[in-house]
Amino acid sequence: MKKLLTYTAGVVLACSALLSTQAMAQSALETIQNSGKLRVCFEAGYMPFEMKTKDGRFIGFDIDMGKTMARAMGVQFVPVNTAWDGIIPALQTGKCDIIMGGMTITPKRNLKVNFADPYIVIGQTILISPKLKGKITSYKDLNSSKYTIASKLGTTGAQSAKRDIPNAKLQLFDTEADAVLQVANGKADAFVYDLPFNAIYAAQHKKQVVFLDKPFTYEPLAWAIRQNDPDFLNFLNNFLRQTKGDGTYKRIYDRWFKSNSWLNQIQ
Repeated sequence: MKKLLTYTAGVVLACSALLSTQAMAQSALETIQNSGKLRVCFEAGYMPFEMKTKDGRFIGFDIDMGKTMARAMGVQFVPVNTAWDGIIPALQTGKCDIIMGGMTITPKRNLKVNFADPYIVIGQTILISPKLKGKITSYKDLNSSKYTIASKLGTTGAQSAKRDIPNAKLQLFDTEADAVLQVANGKADAFVYDLPFNAIYAAQHKKQVVFLDKPFTYEPLAWAIRQNDPDFLNFLNNFLRQTKGDGTYKRIYDRWFKSNSWLNQIQ
């Protein structure tokens, strides 16, 4: 009898462990469909990806992509504004289904989450003087002593300019605002800095600068989900491919990166 009870208890424990494993292995897609909600983690404040308006709404590129994804799923979009240092734990503990918050893929993060294919590359880009439009089409064209480049001291923009455009004259400033002003005022030929800042500045100063929006460094951003969920990963990669193919992605991109009409909502 004792052996039988021990055997029975062992079977119960094994079944419980199996059920627990099956529950953990359940795709987030099932959770989303069953709840009727797509819970999206981000930290508001990263322009133009996720921002909070003066009246408390969340807007931005990632927000629009999240809403588009929720509509494709036939569920409700639920924003989960989360402090950045706790955003991966929030995903891991089920407080949200996905991180759509301008997260750069890194090996360290990849040990904790799975990333879908990159949806945008936020590397270093260039703003040039209008007089150089057509003459300068990439960072390689600036690699000459006849050109002067401005950037911010101590940034990856400054590092990239030194490394990738070594023959140009480099001027470094304490702030990105002072550095980009050199191009706008005709005192420098180009400004090297992060894509989001350059995109927003170019939208605000279309007559003073020309935006070369193809990054020349590779800093990919991607959506993050819990590990061991190939079904959700497959959905995300196909969703991204579809929206890029049918023009939806471009419309959303242009709204946030090539227009400044949204700025008055957050100022």
